[in-house]
Amino acid sequence: MWDPAKYLDYADLRGRPFYDLIGRIDAAAPRRVVDLGCGPGNLTVSLAKRWPDAVLEALDSSPEMVAQARAAGIDARVADVREWMPAPDTDVVVTNAVLQWVSEHRALLRRWVAALPSGAWFAMQVPGNMGSPSHVLTRELASRPEWPALHGVLRGEDAVSSPAEYANLLADAGCAVDVWETTYLQRLSGPDAVLEWITGTALRPVRAVLDDDEWQRFRAQLAPLLTEAYPPRADGTTWFPFRRVFAVARV
Repeated sequence: MWDPAKYLDYADLRGRPFYDLIGRIDAAAPRRVVDLGCGPGNLTVSLAKRWPDAVLEALDSSPEMVAQARAAGIDARVADVREWMPAPDTDVVVTNAVLQWVSEHRALLRRWVAALPSGAWFAMQVPGNMGSPSHVLTRELASRPEWPALHGVLRGEDAVSSPAEYANLLADAGCAVDVWETTYLQRLSGPDAVLEWITGTALRPVRAVLDDDEWQRFRAQLAPLLTEAYPPRADGTTWFPFRRVFAVARV
């Protein structure tokens, strides 16, 4: 279950890659704009503002997120991206920090691009930090014998591809491709800042299978590991490098 309030912690930091992504979409007057994995809708509203004459299609697999998006004025619906296909008038597709949760997303990319009309834009962004200490330490803790319910729950480093792999996949599908990566050095604040950051995203599968007492115990074990890997500064803030992989394709 997604917690929209928790996800919206650090909303400015979480939103920056989205704006960097859509800034590379050069669509003048798209007929339909789709946000695959719209979350709480706080970023989707910018798509409506940029292309006010387009039909805006927004979906997310989380009922909690969709409820929040609808409260923000977005006509979002609950749906699984695995089952989505573009309508014939789809000219822009955006998927921001979603596909890392979908193991078969590479096949979906080929299917979606093949179904889009000529001239359409497809833009994606995924976190590229599966090999960072925050994720490695979490996987190592979850793999301990005392946490049998967590074995196999967390994604490995193969959850996303390299920039070159996405570039080749989209180019082989006949697209003009713009692919890049960025590491944002994010300044987090407060105690256990990195733990709180990943609680809203990477730790969601852990929370889903643990009861309240187990969840608090897991967090208590993970917190000092993360503090050692990401030591806070004297002023109480913490630097957190966060790598992101972007791809914008023109069909």
